[in-house]
Amino acid sequence: MAIDDKTIKQAQLIMLDMLIELDRICKKHNLKYWLDSGTLLGAVRHNGFIPWDDDVDISMPVEDYRVFCRVAEDEISDSMFFQNRESDSTFAFDYSKIRDNRATIVEFHEEGKDVEYNQGLFLDIFPMLTIRKSKVHNLFYKYSLASIRFFLAKKFEQKSIRGIFVKLLYKLHLGWEKKNSNVIYGGEMPDVAGVFSYESIFPLKKMKFEGLEFFVPNDSDSYLIELYGEDYMDLPPLDKRTVHAVSILMS
Repeated sequence: MAIDDKTIKQAQLIMLDMLIELDRICKKHNLKYWLDSGTLLGAVRHNGFIPWDDDVDISMPVEDYRVFCRVAEDEISDSMFFQNRESDSTFAFDYSKIRDNRATIVEFHEEGKDVEYNQGLFLDIFPMLTIRKSKVHNLFYKYSLASIRFFLAKKFEQKSIRGIFVKLLYKLHLGWEKKNSNVIYGGEMPDVAGVFSYESIFPLKKMKFEGLEFFVPNDSDSYLIELYGEDYMDLPPLDKRTVHAVSILMS
């Protein structure tokens, strides 16, 4: 059953609150973040949410991500929950989310399952790494993510296999003082992939999103081309305007 436009809009207002809260905590602790994936696409193409989008995507340098994980649980708004494997032992993913308890979302992969972890509306947070600018490193990164996806699909020792490749990617991490590098996702979310030049992200800029300003990559155009191709500004056909969820239920 399709989620109606009114419910999507209500959900987006709640997700905007989560984004405001993340921005507040990051400013307080001097942490860097930027809008990513569909959220960045929405900022550039729609000046806010993609009209049918039902989540928020954020990326952070891995060191800032670790600090955020330490402070968020104690500082986050009472209506929200900071979710990772430490705060929610039944959580199925290796990255972190902010959840909001004012609405429940059931994603397609959760439909019909007895889910124990918090299923509030969510904001995804991805840790980012830097690697050397070389074909070998880029190929290894792409091979690593392809391998993680393969073993996930096969459901064969997926946690241990994924963990091995994620650790290998982290061993390649150069840190952020070496600007002649590429920026990659850490591998915790293998469905999200991209290789970005350091200078396409830093220094970060601010961009309007739903009437407010949040941080985005310095060159959002090249960032989005890497993720979605040259025609990212074109609206997809109606049958491709998909959501992540089967249902969203307001509390």
